[in-house]
Amino acid sequence: MHRITLMSKPDCKLCDSARRVIDLVIGRHVAALIEEVDITQDPELLEKYRNDVPVVLVDDIERFRHTIDPDKLALLFFDEPGERLVGLE
Repeated sequence: MHRITLMSKPDCKLCDSARRVIDLVIGRHVAALIEEVDITQDPELLEKYRNDVPVVLVDDIERFRHTIDPDKLALLFFDEPGERLVGLE
């Protein structure tokens, strides 16, 4: 199972948008644990990501900052040429 971590903070429209993209791409298609972390609750994370949210980690590797490209996110999980996710056509 994959682990997707979204570093976010309250009242962040980009963070809300990132969560929608993650939910759309991952949805029921990928076995994944999706965790949203409020960086304002951890001084170290706040210092590290203060001006960079949203940040998306996939299996503990940073993959996106500020915006998420749904096609690039999907490619992390689907590597067959021409394979498409339902709802992204």
